[in-house]
Amino acid sequence: MIETKTKKNKGREILAYLLIVSFVMANFFAVQKQALAQEEGGIGDLTQEIEQRKKDIETLQKEIDAYEEQINQKQKEAKTLRNQLAILENQIAKVELDISATEKKIEETNLEIQTLNLQINQKEEEIVGQKNKISEYIRLIHQNDQVSYLEVLMLNNNFSEFFDYMKYIEEIHGKLNEMLNKLKADKKEMEIQKSNLEEKKQQEETLKDQLSQQKSELEERSTGREIVLVQTRLTERQYQNYLYQLQLEQQQINSDIITLEKRVREELEKKNKEEIFNEFGPAALGWPVSPDRGITAYFHDPDYPFRYIFEHPAIDIRAYQGTSIKAAENGYVAKVKFNGSTSYAYIMLIHNDGLSTVYGHVSRVDVEEDQFVTKGQIIGASGGMPGTPGAGNLSTGPHLHFEVRLNGIPVNPLEYLP
Repeated sequence: MIETKTKKNKGREILAYLLIVSFVMANFFAVQKQALAQEEGGIGDLTQEIEQRKKDIETLQKEIDAYEEQINQKQKEAKTLRNQLAILENQIAKVELDISATEKKIEETNLEIQTLNLQINQKEEEIVGQKNKISEYIRLIHQNDQVSYLEVLMLNNNFSEFFDYMKYIEEIHGKLNEMLNKLKADKKEMEIQKSNLEEKKQQEETLKDQLSQQKSELEERSTGREIVLVQTRLTERQYQNYLYQLQLEQQQINSDIITLEKRVREELEKKNKEEIFNEFGPAALGWPVSPDRGITAYFHDPDYPFRYIFEHPAIDIRAYQGTSIKAAENGYVAKVKFNGSTSYAYIMLIHNDGLSTVYGHVSRVDVEEDQFVTKGQIIGASGGMPGTPGAGNLSTGPHLHFEVRLNGIPVNPLEYLP
């Protein structure tokens, strides 16, 4: 009799234990769901802010496109003083909008970073909780597994209670398997979120660099406008004469370089110095200054502020005033035009394979004509700040004007640079 009661009590204890485990597991999922809802509330607020930034950027982009269209239209019109000023005004307005759009993109990216951080923290908390619960359930199930099915059957008075036991065992194992699968999925999702987070951080840094370059561009465009505003004090007839003189000056520089290169190559051949070039090997140009700060004007750039005077035969690489200039390749110093005044100054090197390079707006010269230089050797310093030595009349800010010529004819430097 006593033994029968003991068996009944033990059977009830097992069923009670299983009910508790089942309840605890159900409660765990409920708590997780509630915590997830709270986290999603915070994420939802951030998502709304992100969407607002997207709308702001879209509005700004429409204004930017409108200014771009106006600029393109003005560039097709006659080269008058008023027209050039209008182009510069539109370009400045566009750059100001570009800056606003980039600032909004930085804000958007920062909100996305905050959202990802919340999601990662949420996943980490979920994973820790899941691991703890799984460990506990495995321990409890292991203890329960010490009781054989035969013993359970003997401890219950009827098959109904035995089947209830089997049902709960199956349910617990099913939920445990569900939790293990969720843990695996959450880990994978967290790794994806961490990867996305790193990409967003990199994107934010890129946007900050872009913003810095746009602010520098705004400063340069504003300087260009000031130069033209000075010219507006002239009559249109005086302006056209001034324009003609500037065009002649640029044509003379270009003609001098072409003539000079041909003459120097002929002289080198007569002096048997061509052998030195042969020792250099094929030309492979490198950057004369770091391009990290950006390119302010491209080869034959339609947005070049002085395109109304001449086609831009180079790339302008943004560089701080006084940045060291390196020879782009082994070569011969064919020309140094620098007298310490504010007139346009440049260095010209001749290389193998019919190539030559020109370094404009130099503020200092470290080489002399009729000497050979090696690739990477410092040949001078950059300039371009208006009113400083070597800057010339057509410079709006510190940079290096870098030309590449093939048989004397300007070609796109980006096609020869790494």
